[in-house]
Amino acid sequence: MSETATKANGVPATSGDANRWKALVFIALAQLMVVLDATIVNIALPSAQQDLGISDGNRQWVVTAYALAFGGLLLFGGRIADLWGRKRAFVVGLTGFAAASALGGAATSGAMMFGARALQGVFGALLAPAALSLLAVMFTDAKERAKAFGIYGAIAGGGGAVGFILGGVLTEYLDWRWTFFVNIPFAIVAALGAYFVIREPEGGRNRNPLDIPGVLLSTLGLVSLVYGFTRAESNGWGDSSTVGLFIASAVLLVSFVVVEAKVKAPLLPLRVITDRNRGGIYLSLGIAIIAMFGTFLFLTYYLQVVKGFTPIKTGFAFLPMIVGMMVGSTQIGTRLMTRLPARLLMGPGFLVAAVGMLLMTQLEIGSSYASIILPAMLLLGLGMGTAFMPAMSLATLGVEPRDAGVASAMVNTSQQVGGAIGTALLNTIAASATTAYIKDHIASAGTSKTQQQLVALQGQVHGYTNAIWFAVGMLVAAAAIVSVLVTAGKQGGGPVATGDAVEDELAVPVIAH
Repeated sequence: MSETATKANGVPATSGDANRWKALVFIALAQLMVVLDATIVNIALPSAQQDLGISDGNRQWVVTAYALAFGGLLLFGGRIADLWGRKRAFVVGLTGFAAASALGGAATSGAMMFGARALQGVFGALLAPAALSLLAVMFTDAKERAKAFGIYGAIAGGGGAVGFILGGVLTEYLDWRWTFFVNIPFAIVAALGAYFVIREPEGGRNRNPLDIPGVLLSTLGLVSLVYGFTRAESNGWGDSSTVGLFIASAVLLVSFVVVEAKVKAPLLPLRVITDRNRGGIYLSLGIAIIAMFGTFLFLTYYLQVVKGFTPIKTGFAFLPMIVGMMVGSTQIGTRLMTRLPARLLMGPGFLVAAVGMLLMTQLEIGSSYASIILPAMLLLGLGMGTAFMPAMSLATLGVEPRDAGVASAMVNTSQQVGGAIGTALLNTIAASATTAYIKDHIASAGTSKTQQQLVALQGQVHGYTNAIWFAVGMLVAAAAIVSVLVTAGKQGGGPVATGDAVEDELAVPVIAH
């Protein structure tokens, strides 16, 4: 394909740097590392907890320390990427993530582990938006953009399931520490490749001074929100500290919006989120992730606790979902994104995923993997892959180059906050249903330990299916949001401009800048 193309007004527009496809390899590798890390550590957690003497009450901080830093600093990380340049932010993020991973692998105490995980979150919050915004500014031809985001979307969706397999293999055959050390070669290769290959387009930086009030309000507001859901999972929704965190989060985030509307150089220009298409994308992605993250957790417990699968076997059990995501993202999404409006891919995609979830509501103790879980995972992966790819592309399409970092950060923020909410909310629903089931049925088990254990397992499965019903509803809600809010036309075959021009081309309502 020619390196240049001509826009409708006759002005030549570059379709990107000649090395952009090589750059995609290293961007995708970095994204794979971040996504792998989100699940690989979960598999290793029991072994790490035992070795480091972490109490049951504190073990959640291995996950929570990362989630708080990552979720709370994403907008700041996106703004830093716009200020420093995405390439520099990308390389610094990779280097810091590798160093933090080495610290985690060498941890000799719980405190050292928690600190390492928080540092991983800090550098992940710099790395993730820089990676996505590099794609946004490097791939400007619509067909090339579709292919690039298809590959990125497949990795973003399927990498988590690969983490289950790799985590199981490393933990079972080597040592839990290798679930941290494995990040280092990924990061080194990606950083070196990015340094020598990526050529960021000129003129896309936002050199305005940092909006310090916005940084503080957004970071504290998001941290309060994520931590509030974490506390709700462990302490209950009525706990005074949980309620206090939610109130603080609401006050901080409302204050953030007020500040952003008034300051000259906002951290998050409101034009990025008040566009109905981008707003619809962020909202629907967050809701869909709520359903997806919780279901991952339930399936892991179902396969290991109820069905007796080993960690490695559990990881391989997720492979059909990876296949579905690859097909949905690279074949369906990529091929149709330039022919159909995004809502006609995202809406049906979420509904196909909802059908997969619906199959999982039929789970029982004796359910066959082949008859229920396998087709359910295929449908879930196919639907999510089809929906995610055009969503991530459209979420960064039409933004001014100076806003690419924060627009990309909002995609990651919606996913991170959605994941935290999903884990806490669906876990609470499942736990309540399990408790109620056991209370109603334990008397029938008598004094037989075998029967009591059977009732306990039945109660767990009953809890999972109740929560999965809620996840089905969330996916249907995501599809409805897309159908109402996302009105952009197809991401056509010509060069994709930036700023208001592309919004005119794609029938996206133009928000005053």
